Amino acid sequence: MAEPLPTVVSAPRDVRYDKGRHWRAKIGFVVLAMEQTVEDDVFRLTPPGVGVHFSRLQMSNTATLETLRDMAPGIEAAAGLILPEDRLDVVCYTCNCGTMVIGEDAVAGALTRAKPEAKPTTVMTGVVRSLKALGAKRIVAATPYLDEINGHVLRFLSAHGFDVLDLQGLNIGTNTDIDLVDPQYIREFAASLDRPEADAVFVCCGALRALDIVAELEAQVGKPVVVSNQAMMWDCLRSAGIEDKIDGFGRLFELSGRSVGVAA
Repeated sequence: MAEPLPTVVSAPRDVRYDKGRHWRAKIGFVVLAMEQTVEDDVFRLTPPGVGVHFSRLQMSNTATLETLRDMAPGIEAAAGLILPEDRLDVVCYTCNCGTMVIGEDAVAGALTRAKPEAKPTTVMTGVVRSLKALGAKRIVAATPYLDEINGHVLRFLSAHGFDVLDLQGLNIGTNTDIDLVDPQYIREFAASLDRPEADAVFVCCGALRALDIVAELEAQVGKPVVVSNQAMMWDCLRSAGIEDKIDGFGRLFELSGRSVGVAA
């Protein structure tokens, strides 16, 4: 039989509190189980005083229409694990093609049920807001996806009012392989799609290491470049009321003001 614990009686104290480490805002992200790029990029774009918090969502490593749809039932539970007894300012679902296949409204609904106090958003919602904030109407788009998914990308962008002059994918079937695409190849691939009449270049997919080359690609094509994790974090920060400008990650972060409202 275990010995009884000794008695401890702590003296009453007047505890002094401050605003905590994340006093400016707290942002939650639902990332895929095998994700290897999003978290690194988010931390690179996080200003002091802002907390970023993550939960992982089960998904097959193979990205097909079926495996993307299979994620839908787990989004709410995954979001609910982020600071479950604390408040978030913004909660974001980070999968580009999952948003487009499952649907923005359905994803936002799941996020809101899990964290009703937070503003819900998705990476693709951020992309749309970013492109509109930059004044882009005619765009070209580069993706790593299978063409069965690229059809959803084209439909989504067109439905949000963009004239997509060209959209090309790499037909890569697994998330792990997408993580391994050389950033300089991403730059070359995206630049090859540019047209003089395009207002902006969009590189789709948070698993691509496109944040590494966004400024270089902008310098090459001479116009705004939007990449997924850059757009997502810009949108989340602006939605949380954080208007910091961050150097080195494209013209988007040189903009001031909150994100533009977008109808789902």
